[in-house]
Amino acid sequence: MDAFLSIPALSFLLIPTFSSWSTSLNLLFFYLTWSTLIISNPPWKVELLGTLAVRLLFYTLPSLGFLLFDSAVPSVAASIKEHGDVALPLSDEQGGKKGRWWKVALGSTGNVLLGVALQLAIEYAFTEIFHIRSALRVSTTLPMPWGIAKDLFRGLLLREILTYTLHRYALHSPNSSLTPYHAAWQHALPAPYSLAAHYDHPLPYLLHVFFPTYLPALLFRFHILTYHMYLAVVSVEETFAYSGYNVLPSGLILGGMARRQESHLMGGGRGNYGCWGLCDFMAGTSVGGDVVEDVSDEAEKRGVVEKVKGKSRGAAKRRK
Repeated sequence: MDAFLSIPALSFLLIPTFSSWSTSLNLLFFYLTWSTLIISNPPWKVELLGTLAVRLLFYTLPSLGFLLFDSAVPSVAASIKEHGDVALPLSDEQGGKKGRWWKVALGSTGNVLLGVALQLAIEYAFTEIFHIRSALRVSTTLPMPWGIAKDLFRGLLLREILTYTLHRYALHSPNSSLTPYHAAWQHALPAPYSLAAHYDHPLPYLLHVFFPTYLPALLFRFHILTYHMYLAVVSVEETFAYSGYNVLPSGLILGGMARRQESHLMGGGRGNYGCWGLCDFMAGTSVGGDVVEDVSDEAEKRGVVEKVKGKSRGAAKRRK
């Protein structure tokens, strides 16, 4: 009965009022497929398959694709890299064809699998060993749109805070035993490219990438579908922010994030410890421009202000 009164059941009554029957049928088929998946598989298996799929589709495959592109047409790739040839995986600065690119690829992929394995271990321990509820909500009831938006907002915000705190004080403090590992791995790269997002010694990686990403979902107990959306957003951010390209989609956000990551990695880790730049802005640790300046510069470059003013003037004329 609870499943019937959930969003999918109600949507089949309400959606036809506003859209075609095909939309309702698609939702019905999705709900039936989803319910079958949940009923026929343990929570840890659903979480494992979904997490692997998201990481593969939104991070690993695109990053390997960028690596192939940078290697196959280096002259074209260098022309759209912020730092030119230095940011190419097979450049002389990176060690050439016999350099560390393959170590970065293996290390990055290995860390992704390490994170998935640790997440699986936590879920398996919750459900199969301690016999308590799953770490994430795995149920046939689908999340409400407002609930998804709320979880995404607070999840990304907490991730920013955790990333900033752990990155600054655990990986860039002279008193931390993890600082040399982080410096010898990720900060050994002359310039970033997408695979560098997950390239690090396993211990710094878990502190810097895995825990800030997973703990908000665990704390707020995201629905598994919300978690996969959240993980897709994080994966796309990592892929482009570390790509080294100066031509990025949604440049108002990703362009500034990419510049801050480059400044951090190529500047010896003197600042820009967060993902989005919010904590750096508030703590005064931004390097090479803060998040507000980045948004303003990108808006000016793209003529956003002029377009808004033009639309406002057009609306005023129509009212007259």
